Amino acid sequence: MAHRNWLTAGALCAAMVFAVYFNALKPSMADAMLLPIDRTPLVVATGSGDRSFSIEIADTAAEREAGLMFRQTMADDHGMLFVFENAEEVDFWMKNTPMALDLVFVGQDGRIKAIKRGEPESEAIISPGQPVRFVLELKAGTAAKDGIKEGDVLRHPSIGTGAGSN
Repeated sequence: MAHRNWLTAGALCAAMVFAVYFNALKPSMADAMLLPIDRTPLVVATGSGDRSFSIEIADTAAEREAGLMFRQTMADDHGMLFVFENAEEVDFWMKNTPMALDLVFVGQDGRIKAIKRGEPESEAIISPGQPVRFVLELKAGTAAKDGIKEGDVLRHPSIGTGAGSN
């Protein structure tokens, strides 16, 4: 009888150790990358007026790869601007991203080329189907709520004035 209790206690201990270990492997908010808030707000010039956002800028490969992964919440007037070296076809996905997002694809000239929705934790590819230089990620529904549409223009020093380009 004592031998059976010893085995049961050992098995329970092993199960608890494995549970703690595997739970520690799960990503959490502590794994989220937090970039500094840029001092200059990003402005979207819409048909119904300007909309202003505080933004983080992801302009390195590592920052673009991490993006908003593991973020649980984000303010309505906040976003992340992905800056690419050149206009190119880009693919995004929402793996490890628990928030639904609006992905605003922007050309070299700051003009919005496409707006797509990203579903939480999805591995489906999200692409504008044309070269872009910037992508602005906002909380899902923000584009519609603020009247942001294809053809609207983004203004920020990171975007500059590449008029006449993609």
